[in-house]
Amino acid sequence: MEFAISEEMKMVTDAVGRFVREKVQPLEQATEDAAQIPPAQLAAVRAEAQELGFYAMNMSEEVGGAGLGVMDMCLVEEQLGQTSDALIRRVFGQVYPMLEQFKGDLRDTYLYPTVRGEKICAMAITEPGAGSDAAAIKTNARLDGDEWVLNGTKHFISDGDIADYVIVMAVTDAEKGARGGITLLIVDKGTPGFQVARNQPMMGHRGYGHAELFFDNVRVPKGNVLGEVGNGFKVMMANVGGIRLGHIGARAVGMAQRVLEMMREHAATRKQFGQPIGDFQMVQQMIADSAMEIFATRMMVLNTAWEVDQGMDPRDKVSMVKVQASEMLGRVADRGIQVFGGYGFTKELPLERIYRDARVTRIYDGTSEVHRMLIARSVIKRGLTL
Repeated sequence: MEFAISEEMKMVTDAVGRFVREKVQPLEQATEDAAQIPPAQLAAVRAEAQELGFYAMNMSEEVGGAGLGVMDMCLVEEQLGQTSDALIRRVFGQVYPMLEQFKGDLRDTYLYPTVRGEKICAMAITEPGAGSDAAAIKTNARLDGDEWVLNGTKHFISDGDIADYVIVMAVTDAEKGARGGITLLIVDKGTPGFQVARNQPMMGHRGYGHAELFFDNVRVPKGNVLGEVGNGFKVMMANVGGIRLGHIGARAVGMAQRVLEMMREHAATRKQFGQPIGDFQMVQQMIADSAMEIFATRMMVLNTAWEVDQGMDPRDKVSMVKVQASEMLGRVADRGIQVFGGYGFTKELPLERIYRDARVTRIYDGTSEVHRMLIARSVIKRGLTL
């Protein structure tokens, strides 16, 4: 593996990081207080991000993105991770690579407008009875002439309340199940029978909605399918793998680096008993442990991303990254609060928000327990070559 980062990517990541710190981070507190991003400020910052080419950077050049490889995108995601998830979504775009599987007229209707930031897409997988076990979904669709008839419930759907269209994972052949019986259907906002029931309040990740969606005999055109009929589970899981690696893994590294820098500055300037607290061994241990864990996680992310770029299928490593990154961020955020003492527990610093936001990363896109189970099964069944 080549560990050198090209000068071009250094320039890109430096520019993105500077933009995050100077233009995006100042919006965090207002977003947290109001549970929404200030509209006027968002419009201005997002327009600037788009002008600089920072919007939908993960998409191919063919469809209007930056065309970055997986490892290069993870380097960018580190920088994006230094701000809140809500701001990343709205300023830089939550555009899923799987959307490139749109075909024909669907590309003009959905793909290109989403990459340009004119439409918002939501992914509807999770259900009250199907979380980490996505194959256990009950939402179903049957063909009736030239239309699918869709029924079911989804919840915890990010941006489900404002999305212009939703990609719904539904069972279309119960006998085949995940092996050819699940399809991704495109449902437009306002379609009869499609209802946003409510926004579900969350412990963290303020600034965007997490909605419960109802589908009651929703009629969807037969052609409104992402990919092929029956291959929806495979397509969605590939998309989730990218989220685990970049959105969770790399972003966790970026946010943990932000916390570590705050710890470093505070340890050097805060004095107790006549000396900087950074002179105390217990504080030094928290800083050292955080630095080591961030470094180890970063290497895991980049190595796994490199393997994906080489055409390999490191799914076990992706699971390892998901567990390591999410749990590392929680530990670093906790240490950050401890180093700052009482101030760390206040809302005057971003640490308490980071602490709350970090907690859910151990849950969504597969809990730590489920990923540990998958890793252990792989080791027991065939061993593991790292």
